[in-house]
Amino acid sequence: MTDDATTPLHHDPEAEVKMTIWEHLSELRKRVVHAAIGTVVAAAGCWAYRERLLEWLQKPYEHAWKARFPNTPLELQTLAPADAFVNYMQLSLVGGLVIAAPIIFYQLWAFISPGLYAREKKYIIPFVFFSSSLFMSGVMFAYYVAFPFTFNYFFSLLGKVGSSDTVLTSRPTMEFYMDFSTRMLLAFGFVFELPLFISFLAIAGIVTPQQLVKFSRWAIIGSFALGAVVTPGPEISSQFAVSGALIGLYFLSVGIAFLLGKKKKPEGDAPA
Repeated sequence: MTDDATTPLHHDPEAEVKMTIWEHLSELRKRVVHAAIGTVVAAAGCWAYRERLLEWLQKPYEHAWKARFPNTPLELQTLAPADAFVNYMQLSLVGGLVIAAPIIFYQLWAFISPGLYAREKKYIIPFVFFSSSLFMSGVMFAYYVAFPFTFNYFFSLLGKVGSSDTVLTSRPTMEFYMDFSTRMLLAFGFVFELPLFISFLAIAGIVTPQQLVKFSRWAIIGSFALGAVVTPGPEISSQFAVSGALIGLYFLSVGIAFLLGKKKKPEGDAPA
């Protein structure tokens, strides 16, 4: 007679119908297409407000410029007839990526969810919410914290060179400013996904909270090194702001790993 107690309560994803490599590629293509459609639609909306977006994006640069050169108006130059169009298009696409972040993260989860247990698939709403929130937090941190420190330091290097008659000036172009600022925004957005990435590793059992705690000293050193690179200059407060944010993200990841990490079963435990 078969004992019902031996029936597994959770189905192993490996026990489900396996997909071929072509089916995986087809599913990936479908998810990429859905994410691309969401991004394009959001980018089209951003194009309609492209001038407002540029006005918002250049505010930190403008404030730092006026503080350093109060009598010189700020100009963003274009060097080719199509530069304004190309740069506005770039700005719209980046804005579309930021706005469509929830759609992109949902498609990512939908792609990997077939390989998860049923109890892990229920995390879809928290995953989309926290991934989008962390990404937006990184973008806002770059805009309100990293940009002012960085621009103020860069402008402090301009002016007369020693006792000579040489003067360092800045003639920013729209292209170079757009490249620098959008890369910074996206980079901080992805860096702030660190807690989510570590959560996946903890759920999969690849890392344990104890390992993360032991590694924390190296994480702190790495955070200060990255903070010094991102915010160059003698002003120590900017480095502490960025490094402190990175350290806080790491220890938030440790806390999440304690909550979501796989519990180690005591040896000798037998199934009921």
